[in-house]
Amino acid sequence: MSSHGAASVTTFGVPVVVTENLNSPAFISWRKLQLSKAKLKASSKTSALLSGFAMVAMVEVNLNQDSKVPPAMLIAFTVCTTLLVGVHMLALMISTCILPNIDAVCSMNNVNLVHESPHERLHWYIETAWAFSTLLGLILFLFEIAILCWVKFYEISQVAAWSACAVLIPVLVVFVAFAVHFYHTMVAHKYEVSRYGIRELELLKEQIEVNDSSNAHSPNSTIEVTSNYSRTQIV
Repeated sequence: MSSHGAASVTTFGVPVVVTENLNSPAFISWRKLQLSKAKLKASSKTSALLSGFAMVAMVEVNLNQDSKVPPAMLIAFTVCTTLLVGVHMLALMISTCILPNIDAVCSMNNVNLVHESPHERLHWYIETAWAFSTLLGLILFLFEIAILCWVKFYEISQVAAWSACAVLIPVLVVFVAFAVHFYHTMVAHKYEVSRYGIRELELLKEQIEVNDSSNAHSPNSTIEVTSNYSRTQIV
């Protein structure tokens, strides 16, 4: 594979000539572009699935005026369902608006065009969609299941409703613990990557300073040698 061909790409989807410097600003931005694309795709799929489930659950619940379900439980169900759908619709809207612009740049497989992608400027919107879809949206989804079990089985068997809550509480605890651990791990990873990049920049700076100092001494040495040669010729 030629390193000068414009169509030659590696498994990273970028030209071979670019992958020779994986720590260049353009390639770092390209990796952020790929990560943003993956986050938006995951957010859009998750939000579409869970919001659709919430809408179906609200429509399929059979309630009448003679229902013995407490009004507070019905209010909690409607509020949780509305919040769940609203949060996921917001994440889906952000993903749908930003993803085509990012996908268009990714499909070109040219790291030199990474500046045409809006992923750097819209970074906070992408992170918001990711957080709404995977964190807040999933927590609301777990609450939705618990409240739905109460609304559905309250008149039939309250033991079944309590059983659902007993199962969902440890699931929620594990979910929150994993989210905190994952966030802590990602922050530590980004810190290590940033520290490694700073260390490489410092080494590059020292190398440039050494080269500049050696180049600064070279003309003086040349002038001194030339002067000595001229004196020898005169003698």
